[in-house]
Amino acid sequence: MVASGRSRRAWGWHPLVDEWARRVVEDARVRPGQLVLDIGAGRGALTTHLLAAGARVVAVEPHPGRAERLRERFADTDVTVVETDALALPLPRRPFRVVASPPYAISSELLRLLLAPRSRLVAADLVLQRAVVRRYTEGRSRPGRWEVRAGRALPRRAFRPPPQVDSSVLVVRRRR
Repeated sequence: MVASGRSRRAWGWHPLVDEWARRVVEDARVRPGQLVLDIGAGRGALTTHLLAAGARVVAVEPHPGRAERLRERFADTDVTVVETDALALPLPRRPFRVVASPPYAISSELLRLLLAPRSRLVAADLVLQRAVVRRYTEGRSRPGRWEVRAGRALPRRAFRPPPQVDSSVLVVRRRR
């Protein structure tokens, strides 16, 4: 149970299982030294694998308790924990990537922020609700200067507790 007395499922928090987090990071093909934002870092499932891939990670987590645990867990590593709402986060002024499993409720607003004209985003691999991925890949919301495609489908068992919806990775790459 969370502090409010509601279950994690009711609260809408569905952390990735480690094995699936590893697969998402492997598929993203992060290179050593790249600056990568993990938005909605939670317990650090993706953060762990991003760090192992050699990324410089900014773990964005709005929940104070989880942010503190991330700071403790990743002390003395190349991880910076930022305790803030993802939509309030100032984006880096240099090229960056995103590999994240953000809260589904902010998917559309987060994509608008990341794909804005002044964004320095070069690539994103976002675990999102499958319906959102479909909307972006079928062209209804396709942003012009970005290549978008559906990546790996994630079964509900890829999360603990499992969500009520199907999920996939939205793969976004800046057009050259």
